[in-house]
Amino acid sequence: MTETHELVKQLADKYGRDRASLMPVLQAVVEKQNYLTEEAMNEIADQFGISAAQVFGTASFYSFLDTEARGKYVIRVCKSIIAEMKGKKAIIKALENVLKISVGQTTPDKKFTLLETNDIGWSDQEPSMLINETPFTNLTPEKVINIINEYSSK
Repeated sequence: MTETHELVKQLADKYGRDRASLMPVLQAVVEKQNYLTEEAMNEIADQFGISAAQVFGTASFYSFLDTEARGKYVIRVCKSIIAEMKGKKAIIKALENVLKISVGQTTPDKKFTLLETNDIGWSDQEPSMLINETPFTNLTPEKVINIINEYSSK
């Protein structure tokens, strides 16, 4: 048995195998493995008695359930209308310049992935971003560069 099989079986044992348990299992796999591999989605389908297409459909619907490898630090910049009005474009430009990648890409050292995502819940403090689960708000290009430099030294 593979490590993925064991992980999915343990999670299914813990959360259950009904449809209501699918999200907690998907989230736990992402937390442990950084993303949902094809193998993991097939194992989940087997454990839940549903098709792999149903698992992938659920996973791909939610932007926080990654279905491809990401960097150690996943940067998600809010792309709401409010963020747009408050300078999101300058934040994206600063991130792309400091990381030397474009939105949707991962740095060659696999340390950072840069993504845009829908509202992350900080509309009153835009522009905002998450690095993994840590929020950063009221961003400026200078603030973003300082944050990335801090993470780079970790």
